[in-house]
Amino acid sequence: MARRSQLREVCALALASEMGMGMGSEGWLDDPSLLVAIAVASSHVHLALANSNSKPPLILVLASSPPSSSLAVTTRVRPYLAQSDGSLSAIEWLPFLHHPHPVPVLAVGTTTGFLLFFSLSGHLIHKQSIYPATILTLKFRHTTPTPSPESPSDQLSLVLPGIIARFDSSHLQTMLQKWSDHTGSTTWKTSFHEQNDEQDEQENSFSNLPFQLWNVSKFGSCADAAIVGLMPPPLLELQSSQRYYCSVTIGEDSVISAYRLSEDRSRSLVGAILSRVGTATISTISSFSSIIWRREPSPTKKARPKPQSFAKASPLTCVKDPPRRGERLTLSPSGTLAAVTDSLGRILLLDTQALVVVRLWKGYRDAHCLFVEMLTKKEKSTTSSNYYGYSKNDYCLCLAIHAPRKGIIEIWQMRTGPRLLTIQCPKGSKMLQPSIRFSSSNPSYNPLEVYLLNGDSGQLFVLNRHIS
Repeated sequence: MARRSQLREVCALALASEMGMGMGSEGWLDDPSLLVAIAVASSHVHLALANSNSKPPLILVLASSPPSSSLAVTTRVRPYLAQSDGSLSAIEWLPFLHHPHPVPVLAVGTTTGFLLFFSLSGHLIHKQSIYPATILTLKFRHTTPTPSPESPSDQLSLVLPGIIARFDSSHLQTMLQKWSDHTGSTTWKTSFHEQNDEQDEQENSFSNLPFQLWNVSKFGSCADAAIVGLMPPPLLELQSSQRYYCSVTIGEDSVISAYRLSEDRSRSLVGAILSRVGTATISTISSFSSIIWRREPSPTKKARPKPQSFAKASPLTCVKDPPRRGERLTLSPSGTLAAVTDSLGRILLLDTQALVVVRLWKGYRDAHCLFVEMLTKKEKSTTSSNYYGYSKNDYCLCLAIHAPRKGIIEIWQMRTGPRLLTIQCPKGSKMLQPSIRFSSSNPSYNPLEVYLLNGDSGQLFVLNRHIS
């Protein structure tokens, strides 16, 4: 019996050298200023590429659909960013589920804390100020198809230095539906046109989406973070009706930190008094100064909204081990496990419910980790209820570790299982994972998959879910 290949080619970049941003040159995927996001819907692949240093900002949207096997540029998104808006810092795909055919929507973060949403055709859907700081990462998390009241809903989380923001997916879907109803369904597929002259007027019509904001800098500024799920309230607030979330952060001062995040934004009486007194004092001083110096009225310019107050974040635990610092954090689909890479070449597997490290790997500098679901020693479905294919119970959760210095990808079974597979991968490759899994007409389970983009050849591969 022939040995099954562990990498299956999906498509390839078309004319990569002509797309700009250094694409096609050796090692272009290793550029830290490169932003990449992938979305896969049925057999359609959408790849977003941007360079945070490009002036003016440019986002390339590439798409591939059968029978074509090439990823070609379908849209060039040119966000109109004023100097106060900063430059691009993060991109991520979100699902628009209310559309007749679910389509991905591109979320973009900037260095001054603005969040923007674009359609596949490059139209600006929404723009909102979050907090005046760099948006480091955008993470969309899909939970279960039918979430219970005890489970968290789908969410978009934003990580800023020492700050976490959370948008509930229901608010995002409502916003996208309103925009689609207002502009018409043809806007999703028409070509992109310059909108810079109309954007100022358009921004004035944007209504802010509700979101939560937490300060998680108790143990230092965080480089990455994740909201892992719901957690019980404190002992003195057992009768509280509000939700509490657990978050895990990593950074330079603290390898791993954990917080209990509350939805409550109420402040103390002293804080409220000081806020009102301070505002009144500043207003009075400004009025007197304008009378004394007879200041001429300045041209009317839309001021940036004042950041909303932080909700309560209570520290739970902290692991400090200088000079080691946390670099990347990856969350499992259920949120019960997190893989953390540090500056000393170690990978820590964290149980996010018990908040303890349950496994440790050494010797993986510059590693990148992603969780993946694999079929082990199962050529046919073993579940009687799944006549048409594989069910969730047929898959086991694994951790894919890309060690670029070794030129390999290792697949380890969770939590304490063995190394199942070692895959050779060319230099200059990058592991990618869609943040959203669109349901298909096929009744079989849609597993969590990992893709590999070869920067030199432009080929996009998917890891075979079968372990040979």
